Amino acid sequence: MMVKEILLAGAGGFAGSALRYAVSAALPLQGGLPVGTFAVNAAGSLAIGVLAAWLPPGGWQVFAMAGFCGGFTTFSAFSLETVRLMRSGQVGMAAAYAAGSVIVCLLFAGLGLWLGGKLSR
Repeated sequence: MMVKEILLAGAGGFAGSALRYAVSAALPLQGGLPVGTFAVNAAGSLAIGVLAAWLPPGGWQVFAMAGFCGGFTTFSAFSLETVRLMRSGQVGMAAAYAAGSVIVCLLFAGLGLWLGGKLSR
């Protein structure tokens, strides 16, 4: 991988992460629902779809998709990969990837909380 691409992804990631924090801070929990996170995931998924169809491969795509969208929300990459699998006719693989990702990531988040609780005692 080229240093230029790494720096572009890093710069985009900084901008995306900063915006994610700002949106989450501006949209606090509402009725126990993390509205900011939901909004970021939805907006990031829309943005990466538009960018994937619009930007040619290269520097701007690295900055915008891997960097900005990746920093804003990794859910956007997951969404794009799942849709690409479906569009290529791999519907079963897309369903398995989506279900597996949600189940495994929820289990791992719970495991992480449990491990972190053990480590903090």
